[in-house]
Amino acid sequence: MSNSKPTVKMTRRGVLATGGAAVGARFLPKIAASTGGRRILTLYFDKTVGAMRAVERLVP
Repeated sequence: MSNSKPTVKMTRRGVLATGGAAVGARFLPKIAASTGGRRILTLYFDKTVGAMRAVERLVP
């Protein structure tokens, strides 16, 4: 039995993508709220994936 922990390899691209997602999650709601308009959420069944998908759009 080995007591070694699994190692996680982080690449530069992964770190940048994670940081970009964190910044976007923090500032995007403020931008969307300031533009006004209504948000419409539409659910549809995607046959190629075999699952439900959600599409959100902003209507002025």
